Amino acid sequence: MELLAIGEVAARAGLTPSALRHYEAEGLLAPERTAGGARRYPRSVLRRLAFVRAAQNVGLSLPEIRQALASLPDGRTPSARDWERLSRGWRDRLDEQIAALVQLRDGLSSCIGCGCLSLTSCGLSNPGDAAAAEGPGARRLSPLLRRLPPAGRVGGPAGRG
Repeated sequence: MELLAIGEVAARAGLTPSALRHYEAEGLLAPERTAGGARRYPRSVLRRLAFVRAAQNVGLSLPEIRQALASLPDGRTPSARDWERLSRGWRDRLDEQIAALVQLRDGLSSCIGCGCLSLTSCGLSNPGDAAAAEGPGARRLSPLLRRLPPAGRVGGPAGRG
C-alpha cells in the first residue's frame, strides 16, 4: 500500500499540514508513523478528508464528524453509500439553516435581526429599546445564524487564515 507524506496529503486536499495534525488530535485521522516519527497516510485519507470538509460545510462540528466516522466499520473510509446514510440525518439541520437564512434575507431591507438598525429608536422592531433588557448581541437573530465562526479557521484551504 502506497503511503503519502503529510505535505503531499495537505497539498492534494487543499489543507495545511497543521490542519491535518489538528484533525489527528481530534480523532478524525490516524496516520501511520515512520521509524523517525513522520506521519504517513494511505491514499484513502483523501476521501476521508473530503468527507470531513463536506460535513463541515453542512455545519457539523468536529466532534459530530468524529462520531459519524466512528459509526463506520473498522474506521474505514466513507463510501458513497455511507455518505447517503449519514447525510440523511443532517437534512433537517440544513432545512433549519436554510429557513433561517431565508428569514434573514427577507428581513435585510428593514431589520438586521438584532433588535433594530438604530438599536434605540425603532418603534416597530424594538419599541423603547426593549431588546436591551434581553442582553447583548443579536437576540432576535435566529440562533442558527448566531454561531461563532470557527476559531482560527483551522482546516481552511492552504494559504488562507
